[in-house]
Amino acid sequence: MAEPDDRGRYPTIHAAQLAALIVGDSGRVTGASAEAGHLLGEVDSDLLGRPLSELFPDPEARAAVAPGGPAFDGYVRMAGSTGEMRHRRVWVVPLRSGPTGHGTTDRLVLAMPEESGAQWERATAFLRAIFVQEYFGVSIHDTDMALVATNITTEMFGAPAAGPGERFHDVMRSEDASAIEAMMRRVLETGEATISESFRMRPLAMPGRQWLLSLSAFRMVDHRGAPFGVILVSQDQTERDRIRRHRAVLHLAADRIGMSLDMAETAQSLADVVYSGGLGDLVTVDVSQSILSGDEPPTAVGALQTSMVRVARAPLHIGYPPDLLPVGGRYPRLPDSPELRQLQRGQPIRLERDRMAVALEGEEVARLLLPSGAQAVLAVPLFARGLMQGSVTVWRYEEGTPFEESDVDLVSEIASRAVLAMDNARRYTRERQAALSLQELLLPQASTDSSAATTAGLYQPAAGHYGIGGDWYDVIPLPSTRVAFVIGDVFGHGLSATATMGRLRTAIHTYATLELDPTEVLGHLDDLVQQLAAETTADRRDTVAAMCLYAVYDPTSGQCGIATAGHHPPLVINPDGSTELVDVRPGAPLGLGSDLFETTSVTLAPGSVLALYTDGIFGIQRFSGDAGLARLRRELAEQIQAGVPLHTIGDALLHGEAATRDDIALLLARTRRVAPDHIAVWDFPAETAAVARARDAVDRQLSAWDLDELAFTTELLVSELVTNAILHASGRIRLRLIRDDDLLICEVGDCSNTQPRVRKARDMDEGGRGLFIVSQCTAKWGCRYGRRGKTIWTEQRLTGASG
Repeated sequence: MAEPDDRGRYPTIHAAQLAALIVGDSGRVTGASAEAGHLLGEVDSDLLGRPLSELFPDPEARAAVAPGGPAFDGYVRMAGSTGEMRHRRVWVVPLRSGPTGHGTTDRLVLAMPEESGAQWERATAFLRAIFVQEYFGVSIHDTDMALVATNITTEMFGAPAAGPGERFHDVMRSEDASAIEAMMRRVLETGEATISESFRMRPLAMPGRQWLLSLSAFRMVDHRGAPFGVILVSQDQTERDRIRRHRAVLHLAADRIGMSLDMAETAQSLADVVYSGGLGDLVTVDVSQSILSGDEPPTAVGALQTSMVRVARAPLHIGYPPDLLPVGGRYPRLPDSPELRQLQRGQPIRLERDRMAVALEGEEVARLLLPSGAQAVLAVPLFARGLMQGSVTVWRYEEGTPFEESDVDLVSEIASRAVLAMDNARRYTRERQAALSLQELLLPQASTDSSAATTAGLYQPAAGHYGIGGDWYDVIPLPSTRVAFVIGDVFGHGLSATATMGRLRTAIHTYATLELDPTEVLGHLDDLVQQLAAETTADRRDTVAAMCLYAVYDPTSGQCGIATAGHHPPLVINPDGSTELVDVRPGAPLGLGSDLFETTSVTLAPGSVLALYTDGIFGIQRFSGDAGLARLRRELAEQIQAGVPLHTIGDALLHGEAATRDDIALLLARTRRVAPDHIAVWDFPAETAAVARARDAVDRQLSAWDLDELAFTTELLVSELVTNAILHASGRIRLRLIRDDDLLICEVGDCSNTQPRVRKARDMDEGGRGLFIVSQCTAKWGCRYGRRGKTIWTEQRLTGASG
């Protein structure tokens, strides 16, 4: 009879457990098994010779086992060992005897308890259901891994099915077969099942096709418990794995692409995502040259005939084919082949190597664009707003791995995401270039050279989307060989900050021409910034502010007056290499309504370098933190002592440093002094006789300077200016001549604050012609006010003068 296995769950039925009777033509038992006696409550020897009808008293059972009847398979009622009637599973099989099979007919009767029969029937039905279904494959293999039986058909996986006796090596590539058989042998040897382990299957009969199978394996044992074979359950995970991988790649694309407004970074992210997604062995991204500078891409027709540039590749850290077009390289002119026209129309192309070589139509073009060893290519255009911006190209090196339609769809979807980011980057580049151009137009020339100082300015915009800002520097020539140095930083970034900077720079120039004290200049600027803030919308009013430092240097005395509105104090690098931070009192930033600006005066030795800088320089890594200023002082001193030209010191400071989150302005000024023998000063009392004495003094000085040709004009100017001072002022009058490189400067100072005005005198007027004469005899003239009194100055050109 049937008994459970060692785990008590599944029956194992052996021949010895079946009740077996052999019945002759007479209907009597001619043979019986020991199990039959046990089942019927008799000794097997007592069953011999008994009529079968006695053993099957139930009429239905008698009919089933009647002599000469057909074969029977079913349940009947029989007397048990205790005499009660119970259902038994019974098989009746006719037996033929004799050489020809036509002799006396005996019958074999097999019986088992109803419970064992039901278990056997369920087991049989289970096996039948397993081998009939087509949802997953089931195969039975012997101990040599040869196929015994399977339900797998060609239709189930779309690949040729194996037949009985075949092994995996007969139907799939050797490396795939070896991996599966190694797993099955492990299961056969250890008895430990393998559940849902993934294996690749590439049929020998279908080159280029592959499946991903999920395999589960279980050991079979015989009734003695010895290994009997392996049952392998397989499911096709190819489509599910493709969907999973595609979703993962799309998730990676959403996470990586579009995070930057830099065109090259966006293109590299596209290449990295496609490569990381396992879609190819080499990925390149090429774009139109025009979009790199922010211009619109060309129209689709003939787009590939324009200048294309390779901007990205993946992988980056694995050998790149040496003959292939490198990153930064430009495309050669491409042929007008049908495949490339298809790409120009916005349709992807996927080709095998030979067809791609034909499409490129030329060994030189193929050498640059077709990697050696590549077997298949997929090229997807990068289209935005109906314009082709470039293409992403994917190569596969393994033979027999063409691109499927699903690969085309996936790369196209990634490309569509990337091209929007690239178009945004292109627009940002265009706007950034426009803003930078505006910034450059608003800034002065980088270097100046005058009798007061040689200067060099540097402006570096912020990195990435932070863009340009409102940092600026300026060098403003002032009368009497003086010069104004300006450094400033408007809060915020973008065009609004640049526009504010332009307005402040224009205002400073206006205030500078009035020759105001640095404190007054900052006071007027503060008023202007407050006015600008009042004109701004309420939600942005708090951002309209600026920091500024204004300094005026006089090369005749070496004095430099400095005032600051919230700005960093300047550095002075002395000729001996020592440095000092000018101790200026920092007023509040412009726009806060502060009137606490103060002017600090320092004396600069000839050859000293005054360094003005905005706080963006402290965004550089090595200048950040508490020690940043000390390091800046040290590096500036080293560069200056080494004789590095001013115009390259800024580049040297920023060399190898990435752009910061804030823009940087730097102004370096190496001061000069006017030679003492080029300056002449006289003081006169405010009396009429002073006019003649002043003329005589000027005449002697011009003769000493070998400028006699200017004597008449200069004496006339001095006469008019000294006479006006005597008439309208009191106290002493100071006369000063300065010989500059190409100018003769004449100054007359008095203690009066009256403002001189030029007017046109009428024919009969006795006065009013003095300043008119001055304006006609000079290149420029003007008036500046000090704490006590004013100074009128004039400039005459020294054209043709010697010495």
